[in-house]
Amino acid sequence: MSSATSPPPPSAHRPRLLDWRVRFGVLALIWGFSFVFIKVGTEGFAPFQVTFGRLLFGTAVLAVAMLVKRERLPRGRRTWFHLTVAAFLLNALPFSLFSYAELTIPSTLAGICNATTPLWGMALSLVALSEDRPTRVRAAGLGIGFIGVLTVLGAWQGFSGLDVTGTAMALLASFSYAVGWIYVRRTLAGSGASNLSLAGSQVGLATLQLAVVTPLFTSLPTSVEVVPLLAVIALGALGTGYAMLLQYGVVAEVGPTTASMVTYFIPVIATAAGVALLDERLAWNTPVGAAIVLAGAALTQRRAPARHPKSPAQPITRGSTPAAPAPVPTPAPVSAPTSTPTPARDPAQDPAPDRHPAARP
Repeated sequence: MSSATSPPPPSAHRPRLLDWRVRFGVLALIWGFSFVFIKVGTEGFAPFQVTFGRLLFGTAVLAVAMLVKRERLPRGRRTWFHLTVAAFLLNALPFSLFSYAELTIPSTLAGICNATTPLWGMALSLVALSEDRPTRVRAAGLGIGFIGVLTVLGAWQGFSGLDVTGTAMALLASFSYAVGWIYVRRTLAGSGASNLSLAGSQVGLATLQLAVVTPLFTSLPTSVEVVPLLAVIALGALGTGYAMLLQYGVVAEVGPTTASMVTYFIPVIATAAGVALLDERLAWNTPVGAAIVLAGAALTQRRAPARHPKSPAQPITRGSTPAAPAPVPTPAPVSAPTSTPTPARDPAQDPAPDRHPAARP
């Protein structure tokens, strides 16, 4: 067959400095520690200031990457309008909500709430995306995930000792990721711009949104503490900038399905980091509920096997040649996130973030 003898693409010959598993692990660590960075950042800055700082440093990293790769900005007023809406839903709003939430809830709980994004995405996609059909397994995953959320929150105890407002903000942030991903899929798929160009422009627009909002609700801090400042810099440069570039490389090498598995490591790392570094209390229902949430999220990504119509058998007579089989429709290619996840990706398939790479926590 010709496919067996065709030369591999040029990218296949480029040596990788680090194995994709190492980069995958670094990516999970960065996004898992993002919730610790948010918690530490809010100790020295107002939540809006933390969000503005992370977006500013994230934009700087992505802008440098775009310059190095000579990426062009997206074109067209409609594209920029949709990017502005996506920037609000996937960056400005959820980033701000997580920052406000962590004023009253531990970073471990925030990280677990972030893991509910695939559940929201699956539920919304059934309504907003006509081609996304429900299955028994996916419906079961949604129910299991909901039970996991109730377990984390300690519903049988009447949610005692839990800040309802902060928890609601964290869950709303995850819901915003899911809404944003569906919006991106319906409006920006096939825009013609590269993933890096779209993500960099989106994060840049979110930075402008926070630049307008932040002075209206906050005042300049009287003093700047070093540790919170470093946390905000790391949150933006690593969690919103460098991690996105890492994910692009992993997606390009092993595909979006394997790359999206990083979502399952984020709450585990966030929980471990919060307990080890911030001395946060961990009740038994928190890790148990988190495991149930992740199991439900995994089930919501299951797809029914594709059914291809069989071509009718053709009689073969002496001296005749077999009729060519009917062409089998091939599925559309899946383009490579996060938050930020690429516009053509199904939000229910990408448990995150959200999810566009720029939408990651």
